[in-house]
Amino acid sequence: MGTIIEPFTQEQSRALINLEQRYHVWILAEQKLLELPYNLARKEVKGHVYLYEVTDRRGNARSLGPWSEEQRNRHEGYQAEKAALQERRATAREALEESGRMYRALRLPLLADAAGRILREADRRQMLGRQLIVVGTNALPVYSIEAAGIIRDVPDETEDFDIAWTGSELEEGAQPVWDMLQAVDPTYTINTERTFQARNAKAYEVELLAAPSRIGAMFRTDRPMPIPLPEQEWLLAGRTVDHVVVCRDGSPARIVAPDPRMFALQKLWMSEQPKRNALKRPKDVRQAIALLDAVETAMPQYPLDVAFEASLPEELTPLFRKWAANRPARSRAAW
Repeated sequence: MGTIIEPFTQEQSRALINLEQRYHVWILAEQKLLELPYNLARKEVKGHVYLYEVTDRRGNARSLGPWSEEQRNRHEGYQAEKAALQERRATAREALEESGRMYRALRLPLLADAAGRILREADRRQMLGRQLIVVGTNALPVYSIEAAGIIRDVPDETEDFDIAWTGSELEEGAQPVWDMLQAVDPTYTINTERTFQARNAKAYEVELLAAPSRIGAMFRTDRPMPIPLPEQEWLLAGRTVDHVVVCRDGSPARIVAPDPRMFALQKLWMSEQPKRNALKRPKDVRQAIALLDAVETAMPQYPLDVAFEASLPEELTPLFRKWAANRPARSRAAW
């Protein structure tokens, strides 16, 4: 019986550890910079001096009041903090670029560039894991890292990006998803026939999904607007997986994905649904069986035991039992 996991070498594992550390230094600087005002500037108007907050690159601004010693200190403190964060970001970025080159040279699991751009912006806005998780094929690289090895026989090519809204608190008037997508690429528009889908000028598609229990935490004007799907509830259970990967262009991206057991079982369930694209069903099965085998082989932190089976919704229990019955032989032909 061949192994489902090709374990990472010591060099690969070391590269992954360094990548994670460097990424977190960089993204923290990015997040802190985003929290700062776009700029603070001293401005003279009709002979009077004021402190202004510049709100965007177009020069829009609002007055913070007449210039004073207190305003001077505020302005100088802002400039010093911004410069320090920019320096920290630049230093971390150099180290990250080195990690990206090493990662690619070591042939570790890669992510599509377009998906990476979305994930970086979402993380910069502190949305990952709090409001968004990755639920499609793009999640597979993070499961390999969690398993500490390459998962064999897992189709991972995709031309779109599936994410799920997991936010639980409604913010009136907020459009966090649309604002994030527009910051990544202003050519994203909503597919009028499938309003849960956005597409950019290069025809790259982003689909937003949501569990019925979370759809109410999206404000009505945010976009794309997902259709509530009961099967998305299953992906909220268990413990998420969270790692940094590298894109094909060498840039980093953090992926937060569902519990691998629930991800795999939902894939098996989808493969049996009449509404599922028939061309995608074989891939669903291969991904699911390979991932469940990998969980059993290399992810003891996600037990596939009696207690786990007892926690499953009734729709998934027969699928788990069918996989478990073939567990000794790792049989894919039985599906």
